[in-house]
Amino acid sequence: MKILAVSDRVLDKLYHGHARHTLPDIDLLIGCGDLPFYYLDFLTSAFDAPLVYVHGNHDHGPQYGDDGRVWSEVRGGVNIHGKVVARRGLILAGLEGSMRYKAYSDYMYTEREMRLVVAQLVPRLLWNRQRLGRALDILVTHSPPFGVHDRSDLPHTGFKVFLSFLRLFKPRYHLHGHIHIYRQDEVTRTQVDETTVINVYPYHVLQLD
Repeated sequence: MKILAVSDRVLDKLYHGHARHTLPDIDLLIGCGDLPFYYLDFLTSAFDAPLVYVHGNHDHGPQYGDDGRVWSEVRGGVNIHGKVVARRGLILAGLEGSMRYKAYSDYMYTEREMRLVVAQLVPRLLWNRQRLGRALDILVTHSPPFGVHDRSDLPHTGFKVFLSFLRLFKPRYHLHGHIHIYRQDEVTRTQVDETTVINVYPYHVLQLD
């Protein structure tokens, strides 16, 4: 199983007709937010793979593509915010957006607001654990957990509830975006208990056994 996760930045390396030759054998696409819908749509076609995604804090709709088309959502993709889904034998859950730093935004949350969204996932995850022996394989978010890959300013502060989530449900991976990387020595992969947290900005290929 080979997963291509993307976030926050359109890459010429992927946004061209030979993308499938650059990164062959991609089985699943994961969008971690703040990417144009037309770009995600292109990736689903270029790699001929299913897409799941969450919105970032800068996402908005409708969006306008390079050809003038209006995009209200990603055609061929599934928005998994607040959902638990199965794809390619994996169990995934998604949580969109960032910490709220404006009075109103569709994709910003206070810590309390995010806790309420997370609470809606709990019954399905407990059911998975009882029936399947595991609650979740991959958590997909835009923002990182608090204190892991995040920044000190409010817009880039991670959510504390994500830490509780990881310790309770123990997914193998937590993939996030939102935190832009400008230096090669910045940490993008951190272990939190049994979960490997990865900042996928601007893309990351994850190979699963």
